[in-house]
Amino acid sequence: MTRTVLRWVLALFYAAAGVIHLSNPAPFLTIMPPWVPAPTAVVALTGVAELAGAAGLLQPWSAPLRRAAGWGLALYALCVWPANLQHMFNDTARADGGLGLGYHIPRLAFQPVLIWLALWVGHATDWPGRRGATKGGA
Repeated sequence: MTRTVLRWVLALFYAAAGVIHLSNPAPFLTIMPPWVPAPTAVVALTGVAELAGAAGLLQPWSAPLRRAAGWGLALYALCVWPANLQHMFNDTARADGGLGLGYHIPRLAFQPVLIWLALWVGHATDWPGRRGATKGGA
């Protein structure tokens, strides 16, 4: 039950983020690391990836597709980590200090949790479940 609820929450989060990436790309372009080529296209593709991942998590008929969506969203969260770092660098360099480290450090620290959550709700992992427990107890 918990996994299903969190799968829906994560899918709705990514669907909303995908819509925002596509409908209002400007804020995302400001945090794009300078080494990323074709930033406008990358922001649009991230929106599409978020929507596709959300749809994959929510479809009821294919466990392999839900698993692929979990892997895809986990990889997505890993790939956008540099933009989150860039956001922190840009923001904390502002004269007023921006949102500050109290916002950025927890956000960056939550990224591994978001990666794990995508894998867990997509059934790509059962960790920290008991799948690897030995038979006969232990």
